[in-house]
Amino acid sequence: MDHLTEMDEAHCAAGAERKSHHSDKIKTNLITRLNRIEGQIRGVKGMIERDTYCDDVLNQIAAIQSALNSVGKMLLEGHMRSCVVERIEEGDHDVIDELMKTMNKLMK
Repeated sequence: MDHLTEMDEAHCAAGAERKSHHSDKIKTNLITRLNRIEGQIRGVKGMIERDTYCDDVLNQIAAIQSALNSVGKMLLEGHMRSCVVERIEEGDHDVIDELMKTMNKLMK
């Protein structure tokens, strides 16, 4: 999948209420990934309920974290290529501080 090109399709709305406007293709991709992650989380819950060996549960948790990071990277890339660029072009440099705070949260 060439998500670089797809993420260029994301746009941010101007005005007081900020929103992202992802293409239907991107939104479907993100929702599919999040649904899969949701299923993995339910699976981990079931593993714990069944007293599954800890190492197996931890490996599943690592897979979930990786999948969430992947979704976060896709959203971050789209945000930077659209919303951040647009706001900088409009002279709103506060977006850089906002982006840095968000990136620090993602990198914890």
